[in-house]
Amino acid sequence: MGKIKMGIQRLLNPKPVILVGTYLDDKPNFITVSWASVTSEEPSTILVVIKNTRYSLEGIRKNMTFSVNIPSADMVKETDYCGMVSGSETDKVKDCNFDILYGNLDTAPLIEECPVNIECEVYQIISLGDNSLIIGKIIETYISEECFTNDTPDLRKIDPICICTFTENSEGYYTVGDFLGTWGIGNKIKSKR
Repeated sequence: MGKIKMGIQRLLNPKPVILVGTYLDDKPNFITVSWASVTSEEPSTILVVIKNTRYSLEGIRKNMTFSVNIPSADMVKETDYCGMVSGSETDKVKDCNFDILYGNLDTAPLIEECPVNIECEVYQIISLGDNSLIIGKIIETYISEECFTNDTPDLRKIDPICICTFTENSEGYYTVGDFLGTWGIGNKIKSKR
């Protein structure tokens, strides 16, 4: 099997698609982000990466809070829109018809329509090139009641969006694929030793 050299690429795919909530200029605002990850169990933290020129970053720096909202596949148009336009020029909440709620943090707006919402306080901001890495300490997580099966969050009911960026021909939004196995499936190899 041969390999084709691609040069320097950022091909860690698929990536989650989230809507990061901020509060700025007396209104909630959301930006679409696909560079995000869990960073630590203790303290429980999550990382989002936002370009230094983005309006939403100003709200995060001002309030030192933000939210992570995980949209479902039926929200793909609204999710894409929130990454296309700036909150400094339009009211994305009004444009997308979002219902907003607040949990423990009054400057970390949550989108009711998103099945998962996570409130965060800024733990650390790291400047790196043209981006800022925002590490948020998780304060609370909310999951819509209809997204549970047997008292456990059900990924298929949450139906999150992911994005792939291999090439222009395959670039775009996807849903999560089929279930492949549980943790420990590797024991099948281990048992053959």
